[in-house]
Amino acid sequence: MPGCKMIHVMIRVFDLEKSVAFYQDALNMHETRRKVKADKNFTLVYLGDDHSDFELELTYNYDPEKPYDLGTGYGHIAVEVDDLLASYEEHQAKGYEVGPLKGLGDTKDYYFLTDPDGYKIEVMRKK
Repeated sequence: MPGCKMIHVMIRVFDLEKSVAFYQDALNMHETRRKVKADKNFTLVYLGDDHSDFELELTYNYDPEKPYDLGTGYGHIAVEVDDLLASYEEHQAKGYEVGPLKGLGDTKDYYFLTDPDGYKIEVMRKK
């Protein structure tokens, strides 16, 4: 499709401020804008980085009774970092849920990090 550009991905979160803090601290993202729709019982928070126009939209529906069931269809979000080992060690030191370093060949090129809602984030070595 000519002119098609990916702009954001949306995930639903159980605790908005906990999720915002996680993405700011773990992935150095920052809030680009917030839309409070109190009359419709939800808030949207958009997070970006300083390297692309792509954003992560966190959707918080007011007063959810329990965390969301992620189901079996969700895979992961992927980010790339300049120094994979430094990021891996930092995420471990901060106490985040971090999987082992992995690779599809002879080198270890990625690991998975888990956010407060259980969403997986593939942290990849920058190519």
